[in-house]
Amino acid sequence: MSFDLKTTVQPDAELSPQQKKLNRLIEKIEQQKIDLAAWEKAQNDIQQHARQTLVPAYNELHVVLFQQLEQLWKHLHGGDFSKAEVVQLDEKIQHLAAYLKDSKALSEQEANTVEEIDTFYQQYAEHTQAKKSKKKTFVESDSVFESTQNIDDEFDETEVWDSEHHQQAREHAKLKKQQEKREQAEKMAEQSLKTVYLKIAAVIHPDREQDESKKLEKTEMLQHANAAYEKQDLFYLLKLQIQIEQNRGAAQKGLSAEQIKFYKLALDAQSQQLDSEIDDIIDSLVWSEPAKIAVQKSKGKLQINDLYKQIDADTAVIKQQLKWEKERLKYMSRVKGLEMLLENGAL
Repeated sequence: MSFDLKTTVQPDAELSPQQKKLNRLIEKIEQQKIDLAAWEKAQNDIQQHARQTLVPAYNELHVVLFQQLEQLWKHLHGGDFSKAEVVQLDEKIQHLAAYLKDSKALSEQEANTVEEIDTFYQQYAEHTQAKKSKKKTFVESDSVFESTQNIDDEFDETEVWDSEHHQQAREHAKLKKQQEKREQAEKMAEQSLKTVYLKIAAVIHPDREQDESKKLEKTEMLQHANAAYEKQDLFYLLKLQIQIEQNRGAAQKGLSAEQIKFYKLALDAQSQQLDSEIDDIIDSLVWSEPAKIAVQKSKGKLQINDLYKQIDADTAVIKQQLKWEKERLKYMSRVKGLEMLLENGAL
């Protein structure tokens, strides 16, 4: 069964502002359903494209970074470096271990090595922090300026922390609000679904029809309604309900204000639900920060081809980084080469 969901058979020029709004919402949902179907169809293809291009580049990069980690760890315990150089080596090794500890590209033995090194630095950091907290520091100064400067520095640090904390709180509140909005939409859609279905069933139940030809027609319509209810397809049920009203002559003068209000609430919920489903698919296909930024900037206008382009762009960036890291690894393999990197701040 196929038909258009319209609020009335009247010409558009005769519609009330509320009816025109409802028709625009109907058109929006029709487009959302088309978009959702397109994203669902493209999802596997996009994931496959990423597996063939982006993932191999990431895996190769992780292997090279692990080789760097091994070389630096070896040199750290066997070389003769200054205190400043040791600090640089520690920072680089700690960063590499933290980055690689969740990598899926490493063997079990390599992953264990990363875990051991990462644990070492975590324990060292905890030990250092414990020593600092136990040590009592009372610094007296004859200089009022120095004392004031220290207070200003502490204030600046606190201000920075407060700013970061405030930003995190805002992000958390935003995510919470989005989740609440989604849950509310789902609840509204579920309530509307049941309400519309029961109204349809009450009107077209074939057991109440004496005319055999109409009874067959109503049986078919009820089957469609049952199928739509099982699929949680509110939009189809609303189409069916309005079509039934039009067939009965109830909608020849347009929908009542109460009907329009109910349909708008139900369709708003359906629209939000469709948006959420599309967003979930897109989120599952976005890996890199540049891609996430592109999605945010698109404001719902992201196209399927945009993700292919972003995957290719991310792959190119990773391959360029891989080239640099391989070159860096060559220097790291020799002590003199490593010393050159340290001297030039290129570690």
